[in-house]
Amino acid sequence: MSQRGQGNITQEELSRAAGLVNQINTIFDTKVVGQNELRLSLVSTLLAGGHILLESVPGLAKTTAAETLAGSVSGSFHRIQCTPDLMPNDIVGTQIYNYGTGSFTTQLGPVHANVVLLDEINRSSAKTQSAMLEAMQERQTTIGGTEYRLPDPFMVLATQNPIEEEGTYVLPEAQMDRFLMKQILSYPSPNDEVEVLNRISTGKQDAPIAQAPVSLADVKYLQDMTDRVYVDEAIKRYIVDVINTTRGGGPSPIPGLSGQVRVGASPRGSIALMRVAQALAVQAGRAFVVPDDVKQVRHRVLRHRIVRTFDALANNVAVEEIIDAVFDTVPTP
Repeated sequence: MSQRGQGNITQEELSRAAGLVNQINTIFDTKVVGQNELRLSLVSTLLAGGHILLESVPGLAKTTAAETLAGSVSGSFHRIQCTPDLMPNDIVGTQIYNYGTGSFTTQLGPVHANVVLLDEINRSSAKTQSAMLEAMQERQTTIGGTEYRLPDPFMVLATQNPIEEEGTYVLPEAQMDRFLMKQILSYPSPNDEVEVLNRISTGKQDAPIAQAPVSLADVKYLQDMTDRVYVDEAIKRYIVDVINTTRGGGPSPIPGLSGQVRVGASPRGSIALMRVAQALAVQAGRAFVVPDDVKQVRHRVLRHRIVRTFDALANNVAVEEIIDAVFDTVPTP
């Protein structure tokens, strides 16, 4: 992330950002019932310029949420259904020979969109997963020796189903680390589920959205402002102390942590905590990060970056418990 002149955000800029975020949230709420945590994670990921991994059982509006997010920012949207026979060229694009002209033409793949939904990413082969993650990291694809830049902004929402393992290729921890956040979706409350049925029975769910979407230029404005949110040195030290504690170090190492954690969070974890905290500050109408911003996103930023030992897995030690223990140990600035 580029730190272009942190700070110096005016109240007028904060007011404009609040209006844009409210537009996005309003459109999201017209199509997705409940799932406030999902909305917060998606908008934060968008503002921070990252990608997000969603985990849930089928039927919890992941596709609807991704399509709605793209529509709320006037962006293009492509959905890729991952299957074991999906090839890298099916995602990034390929060259097609034209017999009439005797030349090749390039056909860009579905990854060339502002918002891309990778449905059930763990059903695609490791080679295909690698091609997608490379596109996420490099923000470009190479087809026939020619580089093609991906749209800007560009965001990937990958989903995986935790209840089926047959015929799947589990994402390696090193590749999951490239996702800014991992959000676990829960079932809606009974009241929210009744609202879903009401919207479907009255046709409200399929009604056109009255709220105008924000432009892609507005999204870039929000992302640039997120980069400029002030992060005090004490907050940066706090983040580093947290990450180092997951590795067995930190100001107050946790006794016996090595028996539960095989690999702690990498520096990407530090960067992700800071970036998402900055995005939360923008949504809260602040030009600076507070410790609660970091604490609020601790689970979704770190749950996929900490590798538990076999003993921890055998004893059903939740990774969220480990994260909470780390934050309880590190003094808050």
